[in-house]
Amino acid sequence: MREIQLSHGGGGVEMNQLINQLFFRHFGNEILLRGEDAALLPVSGPIAFTTDSFTVSPLFFEGGDIGKLAIAGTVNDLAMMGAKPEYLSAGFIIEEGFPYADLARIVESMAAELAKSGARIVCGDTKVVPKGAADKIFINTSGVGTFPLPEQSRGISVRNIKAGDAILVSRDIGSHGACILMARDALQLGSDLKSDCTTLWPQVEALLQAGITPHALRDATRGGLAAVLNEWSTASGVAIELEESAIPVCDPVRGLCELYGFEPHDLANEGTMVLALPAEQAQDALGILRQFNPAASQIGVVQASDRHKVILNNPWGSRRYLELPQGELLPRIC
Repeated sequence: MREIQLSHGGGGVEMNQLINQLFFRHFGNEILLRGEDAALLPVSGPIAFTTDSFTVSPLFFEGGDIGKLAIAGTVNDLAMMGAKPEYLSAGFIIEEGFPYADLARIVESMAAELAKSGARIVCGDTKVVPKGAADKIFINTSGVGTFPLPEQSRGISVRNIKAGDAILVSRDIGSHGACILMARDALQLGSDLKSDCTTLWPQVEALLQAGITPHALRDATRGGLAAVLNEWSTASGVAIELEESAIPVCDPVRGLCELYGFEPHDLANEGTMVLALPAEQAQDALGILRQFNPAASQIGVVQASDRHKVILNNPWGSRRYLELPQGELLPRIC
């Protein structure tokens, strides 16, 4: 099998071969292998549920690929509610002629990323469309999570941020957006920069097990840090004041932003979270986060204000609003 053909989505012999030899081989578990029309999930109590679609271009980039991105993106959305990722669905829309070796590489990457959280793919779907009807491959994943530590998870919401809270980031920002930009044919630059794409549940779990009680968590994907903080400010009716010098930005990202006129706060991330939590817990939280990445930092504080804005203080004493990003910085970053 060298290429995906229309027959691989037709429900016959070829489709069964694809499912059994590739998807079941890498995703196999007792729920998926039952082969039912719907997965029966043994859950009780409240659950978290999310869905996302992934169309990144290029499909393979430094630090990841569309498969790793699809798993990490959905798992992270669950983790940002304090939910342990448990069950995922995976839907594939594949263009006729797509190389089987590339599909296998993507599926293997998905399986490896699933292992980081212990989540399982329990149902899925495959569609093959004629050449030209899609751009290589699109993946949709939905996820269900449970709450093993409900006391610590309770109250995590964009509407629960309070004056006096500390604002933290789990690592340096902008690596994914910058990596995708560099991977585009017209913007090839010499750099060892890799996407931050990864599963965040191990970090969230460590925080919750240590008794940290976040008021809000968010993975800073499209729109980056600026989008997250502006959404928080509006939803909770507060002002957020940042120290620009405290925001970690690695040298390759900073250099690319200076070269092309971008703001690192606007660039997408796929393995970086923003946290709002009580100020007295900030140092303990940073101690845990720095076990995963030494660049974790406190970057600001929440203030009571009638102006629900994000304010950026620079090292030279001036202040400006950090606004929501406008326009299209990068096509298809996730």
